[in-house]
Amino acid sequence: MNKLSLPLTIVTLAFSLFTFFHVNSRSEQVYVDVNKLLEGYDRTQVERQAFEEKTSVLKANVDSLIADWQLELKTYEKERISLKQKELDLRQQQLASKQQQLNNYQQAIQQQIREEDQKVTQTVINDINDFVKEYGAENGYRIILGASGSGNIMYAAEGTDLTNEILEGLNKDYNGR
Repeated sequence: MNKLSLPLTIVTLAFSLFTFFHVNSRSEQVYVDVNKLLEGYDRTQVERQAFEEKTSVLKANVDSLIADWQLELKTYEKERISLKQKELDLRQQQLASKQQQLNNYQQAIQQQIREEDQKVTQTVINDINDFVKEYGAENGYRIILGASGSGNIMYAAEGTDLTNEILEGLNKDYNGR
């Protein structure tokens, strides 16, 4: 029995050490799926909804101005037969001027919408980046890579994807404010 117990003890000890180090080891290099974070982050939905509401108000205002201009144009078309040349010229100039102002306003609104969209997106990205930085420091990671689905990370060992952990903590942090 003694001849068998020493090798068995050594094998058991080696297996225990291997299991301990394998289970307790974790990669210092991990990654998160940035797209999943953006989609799953509660603040993204809140900011998007507020953005959509603001955008629809701006677009409704533009649509109203366009409808008013089109009504003026129809009225002009009906009345132009009875107008004198000077009146025709004046009305045409007024309509052209209003159309130009409307086009300029529409372009300004579109620019404002683009800028607001960029601002909202950047706010959310900053939140995520700040949280990931803090999470990495608190949990001892040397590097956390961001995968966007466009080929930055082609393969990663199982257990190196922190996306769900980060998303859970991010939403908990946001909803706890």
